Amino acid sequence: MTTLPGESRTEFRVRYAETDAMAVAHHAAYPVWFEMGRTDLMHGLGMPYTEIEARGYFLMLSELQVKYRRAARYDDPLALLTRVAEVRSRTLKFTYELYRLRAAGSPELLATGETHHIATDRNYRPSRLPDDVLALFTPLVGAARP
Repeated sequence: MTTLPGESRTEFRVRYAETDAMAVAHHAAYPVWFEMGRTDLMHGLGMPYTEIEARGYFLMLSELQVKYRRAARYDDPLALLTRVAEVRSRTLKFTYELYRLRAAGSPELLATGETHHIATDRNYRPSRLPDDVLALFTPLVGAARP
């Protein structure tokens, strides 16, 4: 699985604390994994979320969607691909593909998802993102896989 320009790849294993009694990853772990992917993507761009906050902005989650296709299980090696799907002056949308890595054969798609974020100021009022942030994210939209 190759990574395209404008997307990040985060590899990790399902931890025991993220599973239920059947050793299946709990559905609540997926949004946490998506956040890991967003964090890695932003670090890779040289614009960590901490810098956005330091400049007086929050990227508030306004929508979350997850489509579960197959179960992730304890200790499965996973790869999460994260992309910027949409950029507007006050909003960002990210998409996610979660794969189980296999020793032989191609990776198995386990889940897809997206998150929508609205930029706010420190008083939680919607706010336009700075031009340099918009300029950083906007070219990545075309990098999404078909």
